[in-house]
Amino acid sequence: MVTIKKIVENKKQFLDLLLLADEQENMIDKYLPGGDLFALYDDDLKSVCVVVPIDSETCELKNIATYEKHQGKGYARALIDFISDFYKNDYKTMLVGTGETPTILSFYESCGFEKSHRVKNFFIENYDHPIFEDDIQLIDMIYLKKDLLE
Repeated sequence: MVTIKKIVENKKQFLDLLLLADEQENMIDKYLPGGDLFALYDDDLKSVCVVVPIDSETCELKNIATYEKHQGKGYARALIDFISDFYKNDYKTMLVGTGETPTILSFYESCGFEKSHRVKNFFIENYDHPIFEDDIQLIDMIYLKKDLLE
C-alpha cells in the first residue's frame, strides 16, 4: 500500500535520493532546511520531494526523485497529486524549475503544469560542473507553474 509521510526530522537521511534530482549537495542544502520533505513508501521508500514557500501565494517544488529501478511506475505523479492537494488551501500556485529536456518537460505538463518563464544560464552559473540530463547539457532553468485552485 502506498503511503506518503511528511518528514520533519533528519531530512538529510534522504540525501542519496535527493541527489538523483539535484546532483550538488550544497544546492540541496539551500532549500532542504526550510522546505517540507515528503517521502513515498510502497512497502519501502520509493520517492521523495521537497516543497518550499516562495511567498504568500506561491510554493515551489524544488526536488522530486524516484529511485531509478522504480521510475515509470507512477510514484512521482502520485507525489505531485498529493502535494497539489496538500497545499491547495495554502497557495494559489506551485512552481517547478527544471532543465530543458523534452522527457521531463512533458512529464510536468502531463501533471498539470504549464511553461511559465526561464532563468538564463542557471545551471552554468550555479553548479560547479556541467549538468546533463538525457545527454542534453542543461543551461537555462525552465519554470513551469500549476494552479492549485482548480
